[in-house]
Amino acid sequence: MFHYGSKQSASAHFTRNMPVPDWHLRFKTLAQEAKDSRIKSYYQTGIISEDTPLSEVSFVALDFETTGLNSETDDIVSIGLVPFDFHRIYCRESQHWVVKPKVKLEEDSVVIHGITHSDVQQAPDLRRILEAVLDALAGKVVVVHYKNIERQFMDRALKIRLGEGIEFPVVDTLAIEATIQQQLISGLWNILKGKRPGSVRLGKCRSRYGLPAYQPHHALTDSLATAELLQAQIAYHFTPETPIGHLWE
Repeated sequence: MFHYGSKQSASAHFTRNMPVPDWHLRFKTLAQEAKDSRIKSYYQTGIISEDTPLSEVSFVALDFETTGLNSETDDIVSIGLVPFDFHRIYCRESQHWVVKPKVKLEEDSVVIHGITHSDVQQAPDLRRILEAVLDALAGKVVVVHYKNIERQFMDRALKIRLGEGIEFPVVDTLAIEATIQQQLISGLWNILKGKRPGSVRLGKCRSRYGLPAYQPHHALTDSLATAELLQAQIAYHFTPETPIGHLWE
């Protein structure tokens, strides 16, 4: 199992390129502006304050399989989510849906995620399961591995279907690991030796913590893999008292 050193290192140096909204206040504003009752209810549930310690946060790992990687031209084909917290993963409360995309399902994406044309033809549109999805996310902090997929695809999918999008904070395990990898190669000696950061692909990240290999590209399995990865990252690099505001974006 890979050891990185001080648990304070990532917490002390974890920085972002963009300012982070006051999500507690932002949700109050969005609740007033939302038109769809399901989205309004999601915002009205509220979100924890940024100073809440990680040991008290309710998380939900979220993963999408999609028809491609461009949220402007592609769409969601499956959704997986797994609730968890600092101590436990609640597998019995996990959920998985296959949904019918608004765009053509290309053969290249079928090869990757294994969801076929017949699967999506029989599946519901995202609108039909939206209440269940938002109920599962409400009041929790969403955890993803690469925030641009889940956040951008959900926002775009709802704008197409409902005429309004959605905003929510995320903890991005990829961003956390990228910061850690950069720390490991910092310093003149490492630069002179030509050291490069390690891969931040989900499977590679998990292997550093001794986590088992899972078959990739299934939304539910990838959600579980992401939940376990964050628990490991917290155990190695942060403390139970670290505020959620240090991690979310």
